[in-house]
Amino acid sequence: MAAKTVQAVINGQTYSLSYNSTSGKWEATITAPSITSYNVNADHYYPVTVIATDDAGNTTTKNDSDATLGNSLKLYVKERVKPTITITAPTSGARVTSATPTISFQLRDEGNGSGVKISSLTLKIDGGTAIGNTASGMTVNSVPGGYDCSYVPQTPLTEGSHTITIDVQDNDGNAATQAVVTFTVDITAPALNVSAPTEGLITNNASVTVSGTTTDVTSTPVTITIKVNGVDQGPVTVTSGSFSKTVTLNEGSNTIEVKATDASGLTTTVTRHVTLDTVAPTISAVTISPNPVDAGQTLVITVTVSD
Repeated sequence: MAAKTVQAVINGQTYSLSYNSTSGKWEATITAPSITSYNVNADHYYPVTVIATDDAGNTTTKNDSDATLGNSLKLYVKERVKPTITITAPTSGARVTSATPTISFQLRDEGNGSGVKISSLTLKIDGGTAIGNTASGMTVNSVPGGYDCSYVPQTPLTEGSHTITIDVQDNDGNAATQAVVTFTVDITAPALNVSAPTEGLITNNASVTVSGTTTDVTSTPVTITIKVNGVDQGPVTVTSGSFSKTVTLNEGSNTIEVKATDASGLTTTVTRHVTLDTVAPTISAVTISPNPVDAGQTLVITVTVSD
């Protein structure tokens, strides 16, 4: 007696197969589930059940547990959506003031994806040795849709430009678009030399010129700020590392603060203490003793002065 109907059950959906008289087989063209099979079970497949019924109503059922046909009744469905990588720190073009900056990034395969395959993670600095998810300095935290990760270089980075590249795949083998960030390490504050005024200068001139030089090999331009007694003296022009600005002093003690700031925000400060004294001394008394004095003999002159 011949089969009357043949059905296939996949992911809870039943499909009726049609008999092909040419091949002598039952066939159907169906649409695969829209969701990857990776998370269906431990072996990452959709079980398929086939049910054949003859004219007398006898039924035979085969599924993935069948000793003979079981492997033929496992449907593997893969997604084609790539996971994503987002580097959150340092950002592109950033300047960092640590030789061991924390590199933070997010790995995502959200929605109905197969999930990020964390063992496929590789991070490289300047194209060097690949750093994986279990490397020293790597922190991996599972979050909905993927992982939040961070890495601290185990060897201090040199000053200057560095490039990070990160790659990862999902569990269906889709490779994310490589994430790339270039940043600069700057851990040295700018050099600052204040040639004038000298420390402890006492002057009767109400204005004084503050001048000097500043350099920073790693981070330019360097800006100069000058404060007199805590008051900013306005813009200071730096030309080829040299600067000069005339400032006005207050009568008495003055504190002049010169600060050099590089592009990374690192600073160097030099302080000078200058006294402005415009009051002439007062002579209030003079005595000569003895007076008169014999020719060729010594005398003592005494002067009382206040200032």
